[in-house]
Amino acid sequence: MPVQTQIIDSKQAETKLNRIAYEIVENNITESEIVLAGIVDRGLSIAKLLKKNIEAISELRVELISIKIDKNNPVDAAIVDDFTLDNKVIILVDDVANSGCTLLYATRLFLETLPRKIQIAVLVDRKHKRFPITVDYIGLMLSTTLQDHIHVEIKQGKVKSSYLE
Repeated sequence: MPVQTQIIDSKQAETKLNRIAYEIVENNITESEIVLAGIVDRGLSIAKLLKKNIEAISELRVELISIKIDKNNPVDAAIVDDFTLDNKVIILVDDVANSGCTLLYATRLFLETLPRKIQIAVLVDRKHKRFPITVDYIGLMLSTTLQDHIHVEIKQGKVKSSYLE
């Protein structure tokens, strides 16, 4: 069994997600509505938590949509929900940004619409990008080796912890 090192506990995750919610509100203060697009399944869970936090601190209307993507074959990505995305602020949400591949292919789904802007939020951002993806909202930035793996554990709709393996 690989050695696991906890990098975020539940309280830290809650604090980081609350801070990200404030940053989203601050950076979209002139908007009346945003769309959180969560990558199934951990990204969607984090998007739900962000939605709750944003609605608790602002009048901003938050729509939630799901993106289904096979991280091993990201070409087959799809937006699960039927929702008009033209002229909307879309914030793509995932648990960990690693190479940027998943986020790049997920972003591609919105390029056939005319969004106002596309932003990205993740709980953990790694510094191993192979694709031109920049994360706008980051809970924790971490430099790791290419062999390391980060796992975010979510139970009952809450982030319990995040481990480096």
